[in-house]
Amino acid sequence: MLRRTAIAVTFLVAAPCFASNNPAIEAAKTTAAGWLRLVDAQDIEGSWERASSAFKSAVTVAQWSQALASVRRPLGALRQREVKAEEFKTSLPGAPDGQYVLLQYQSTFENKAAAAETVTVVLDPDGAWKVVGYFIR
Repeated sequence: MLRRTAIAVTFLVAAPCFASNNPAIEAAKTTAAGWLRLVDAQDIEGSWERASSAFKSAVTVAQWSQALASVRRPLGALRQREVKAEEFKTSLPGAPDGQYVLLQYQSTFENKAAAAETVTVVLDPDGAWKVVGYFIR
C-alpha cells in the first residue's frame, strides 16, 4: 500500500540544499520534522492523524500501519537524518495544483547505513502544512 501512495504523491528532488528564507519551506520543514518523529516512534495513529486530508483519503490507518511495519520496522532505530534537498512547487505530476514542499533527507538507521527519505508536504485546505507523501529507499 505504501508504494501506491508513494507513487501518487512522492517525487524525487534534485535541487541542491541551501538555507531557505522561504517561510513556506521553513514551515513545511517544521511540519515534516514533527511528523517524522511520530513515524520514528512508531506512532501509527498519530502520524496518520497529522497527515494531510489527501493522505488520509488515500490510505486507511490499517494500510498505513501495514506499510510502516513492512518498510520502516526492519530498518531499526533512526541514527541520523539530514535535509539534503528542499524545493517549493505549485504543481506536481498526478496531483492537483497547490503549494507543496519536497524534502529529501539522507538518513542512517540501525540496520541501514544509507537511506534516502522523501517527504512531500502540502498546504492543506485547512490552511496548515501537512505531510501528503512519504517514500524511503
